[in-house]
Amino acid sequence: MPLNISVSFWPEIAHFPLLSTLTLVPILAMIGVCYTASKTQTLSVAFLGAIVNVLLSFYLLSVFDVNKEGIQLAEYVDFLGFHYRVGIDGVSILFIPLAAILTLLALIYTLITRHITDKGFIASLLGYQTVLIGAFSALNVMQFWLWTLIELIPVIYLTLHAGTGKNRQSLVSLLMQYWGVGLLMTFVGFLVLGLGMTDNQMGSNFDWLTLIQNNNHLHHHVLIFVLLFYGFAVRMPLFPFHGWLPVLAEQGTVASTAIFMVGMKLGVYAVIRFILPLVPLVAEQWANFVILLGIISIFYGALLALMQINIRRLLAFAVISQTGMLVIGLFAFNEQGLEGSILLSLTYGLATAGMLFSVGLIYERTRTAFIPRLGGLFDSNTFIGLLFLISALSTMVMPGTPGFDAAHLLLEGTIQAQGWWLAVTILVGNVLATAFLLWAFQRLFIVNTKRAVVPHDSLHHPILCERLIAVVISLLLIGTGFDTTPLLNFIDKKAASISHSYPQRYPS
Repeated sequence: MPLNISVSFWPEIAHFPLLSTLTLVPILAMIGVCYTASKTQTLSVAFLGAIVNVLLSFYLLSVFDVNKEGIQLAEYVDFLGFHYRVGIDGVSILFIPLAAILTLLALIYTLITRHITDKGFIASLLGYQTVLIGAFSALNVMQFWLWTLIELIPVIYLTLHAGTGKNRQSLVSLLMQYWGVGLLMTFVGFLVLGLGMTDNQMGSNFDWLTLIQNNNHLHHHVLIFVLLFYGFAVRMPLFPFHGWLPVLAEQGTVASTAIFMVGMKLGVYAVIRFILPLVPLVAEQWANFVILLGIISIFYGALLALMQINIRRLLAFAVISQTGMLVIGLFAFNEQGLEGSILLSLTYGLATAGMLFSVGLIYERTRTAFIPRLGGLFDSNTFIGLLFLISALSTMVMPGTPGFDAAHLLLEGTIQAQGWWLAVTILVGNVLATAFLLWAFQRLFIVNTKRAVVPHDSLHHPILCERLIAVVISLLLIGTGFDTTPLLNFIDKKAASISHSYPQRYPS
């Protein structure tokens, strides 16, 4: 069933084209960083751009009308055959502030690391933020694809230039293999999607709203689903398309990987944006297969995480396990499952970034990420330990964290769609997640030290910066956890709108 989506343009809500401004600010800051003459100027320009975008993202939340279910703050520009289309709704709005906040925290993290004087590194972080905001606000399918292609540039640069592994060249080669195939599949899928409108006397069209409102005229639905789902599954990442993530987490840089936690949610977002509303009948037909992949991902990721001795690889497999749960919620084909998956994606993005920051701060002190070489760090690194613990509890969907309400919604949707057996399966997987994260916390922070930790040096590890990162992420997780209603208010209308277009397979 085609969706009838209302569109509100930016002059109706804001005083300036807000989404384009959010995209341009980090670009201008990135250019400014490249031309600065000193470390002080570099940091000033970078932090100015990041802080401005955080404030703009808060303004974005304030002007967004939670009582409307359509696209808001839309901007349409046609120039030399290119159709620039941006806008936000309940699916995308919360990811933009998350990207802005994590970029600012990543810059604060660089004050603690050796990258404080690296203009290329700082510029790449800002460029990455531009890519994320551009992708989450794109309403042209090829525009979205172009942003995901450009994303390779900062990821590869940060990996080669600032990664901690010794085999970064092979990592980039592996990344190009996975992402290259995924991008190719997505590109072909979008081409088939846009060119499928030709017999509707509209010619080729890649405007998302036009495709949504005329999806009953689309052809090759199965081909579109397979191509797009494959490409997005690589980005999530979902088993068996996950092979690049553990290697990137182990050998990449913590600051970029923390922001990348939001970037990986582009895969989940893309399924909601481009698959579920455009080819819902085919998605429903493939639901059981996708749910099977989700179940495998949950247990495969959890079991592999329990086997890791490198804490970064452990967190990577934790993300793979989490992805399985998110996908099951999406393919429950009801409002509760969709709301739960969106809110859980945000929680996982922030919480996993928190654990990565804490692991990175440990690495800066000890120069190791191997769990057997660490231990007894809580007394001397209390804030770092609390950051890891609170973030871990959030991913374990404990009460008092936003993940609790999100998981409750997801399980409710799963029970409605598939019955209790699948909900129990998810809960068993969550018990395994609890096991490996608490096990990691115990071995890192509680048990006796396996070797002498590098002495703390306040010159190289500013305590204020570390505490600021820990406090901000912990407050965001705890503050939203006790009352998720404000977050759900942003999501509710859009989730209800999308769910109304689903095939009526399950009783309401």
